[in-house]
Amino acid sequence: MLDLRTFLDAHAGALLVIDDAVDSRHALTALQHRLDATGRYPVIFARKVRRDDGTFSGIPVVNNLTASRELVAAALGLGNHRSSAAWFSQRASTPVAPSVISPAEAPVRQVIRQGDSADLLHLPVLTQHELEPGPYLTAAHATTRDPDSGVDNTAIQRCWVRGSRSMTWFPYPSSHNFLNLQKYWARGQACPVAFWIGHHPAVLMGTQAKLAYPQSHWEAAGGVIGEPLRIVPTVTHGDRVMVPADAEIVVEGFAQPQRTSPDGPFGEYTGYLGPEVSEPLVDVTCITMSSDAIYHDYGSGLTDMLVPDNMAMEGKLHGMTHAVAPSIVNVHVPASGRRFHAYLQLREPQRGEARDALLAALAYRRVKTVIAVDEDVDIFSPDEMLWALATRVQWSRDSFTLDGLSTSTLDPSLASGAQTGSKLGVDATLPPRDRPGGPRPVPPRATVPAAALERAGQLLAGLDDSAWPRQ
Repeated sequence: MLDLRTFLDAHAGALLVIDDAVDSRHALTALQHRLDATGRYPVIFARKVRRDDGTFSGIPVVNNLTASRELVAAALGLGNHRSSAAWFSQRASTPVAPSVISPAEAPVRQVIRQGDSADLLHLPVLTQHELEPGPYLTAAHATTRDPDSGVDNTAIQRCWVRGSRSMTWFPYPSSHNFLNLQKYWARGQACPVAFWIGHHPAVLMGTQAKLAYPQSHWEAAGGVIGEPLRIVPTVTHGDRVMVPADAEIVVEGFAQPQRTSPDGPFGEYTGYLGPEVSEPLVDVTCITMSSDAIYHDYGSGLTDMLVPDNMAMEGKLHGMTHAVAPSIVNVHVPASGRRFHAYLQLREPQRGEARDALLAALAYRRVKTVIAVDEDVDIFSPDEMLWALATRVQWSRDSFTLDGLSTSTLDPSLASGAQTGSKLGVDATLPPRDRPGGPRPVPPRATVPAAALERAGQLLAGLDDSAWPRQ
């Protein structure tokens, strides 16, 4: 069985445990900003979080859970995060049906609060950034059901806690949850929704798989974790809306037809504050949780939030590009490019194949710049990627732009009101060989023998380099 606490126990050495009281406003997010700036990615576990009214909820907070690619890969059972793209593509597209268990067996049903006792203000919800209007659920996995097919959908979508039993909900306009919401509203019905918080990172990754509509995230998550995901009916909605039985906390409610409220500004994955928008208002009916619940928070716009979604994007892009370019070896969506940049690595591509791959990747809504390189370039090294651009590209020959493509409307570079964007493809692969086994028509890379590198490493081993310049 997978859950959050078994993961934390298994990786206790990766935890930064804070026993002292910390404020729910800005403190933990500031710590994440500091850690990101220094390239350190421990999981943060805060035992005592002081809410805005000066009280403590008694529920600890975990964040920075998925800031480390190595730790996320370990959660998936992978020895190397660099191998996740092809693996995730294959596993997410091999569905495993969930296992429905009884409420009596579900840890998330150990505590049930309904009516006035379903109080959002009892949770240690954080306010992350300056200018945000208040505390947000940032790791809330919003789960709805397509009223036509009955298929579930799950997506991480923020919620601004407006009061004890009221919060906004931001179902991104192109999301499948938004389509489900609109179907209910078109029928004059309230949209039933549940927001589950906290689980094993492998389950979080599985429920971020990029799927067609309608397609079950429960089945995709089962494929990723390699076993049926345990789910349970919600208290309010029954089996119309199911949630993971081993989640930490579940908030249930309804989004009443055409009832919206101002939401934001909010710190987006772009690193900028998004504008105030008008979003559905959710009436909370029930909160359930495990008896020793842990509240999970994602650092919005930080590595913690970028890494898991970017790794899921790598799997999606690997599947999209491999269909037209069999020479695809690997895909990387770097956190430095937010979710806008993707790097493709190809092995001996045929003429035109790199461009086929570039076009396939650029069709993905979130991506706006894609660079294709050969297998000898390390796509996880920014220096290697810049070296390839500097030495293997003539812009007029090797790059192209496309206008009017689907894009993320959260991109701050878009003109006001724009619904499509411009995208860039760069082919930084070398020209193909003139004959099989022949040399590439370019100078060879400057290298030293492997044995010399080994001896150099031995020479440096154990030396005190603390006073050496770093830049």
